Amino acid sequence: MRRSIDDSVDDHPEGDEERNPTSWAVALSDDCEACGDGELRVVLTVEEIGRPGYGIVAHLAPDTARRLRAALAAALKEIGERSE
Repeated sequence: MRRSIDDSVDDHPEGDEERNPTSWAVALSDDCEACGDGELRVVLTVEEIGRPGYGIVAHLAPDTARRLRAALAAALKEIGERSE
């Protein structure tokens, strides 16, 4: 089972030769044989735009996904933004 949750591109301006624009996607999956448990995972994919299949794919257990969520909330707080 695989289900897409959301995807988008980053907000970095185009034309920066040092930092290529990237896309990200969040999905749910239970097909990670290497994870060994058959449980649902949150799948986070980050890749350079125009290079599909060459990105980084993270399979996050619920505790790890919550840790990522907390880190994003803390970063938003640091820049004066509310997290939802």
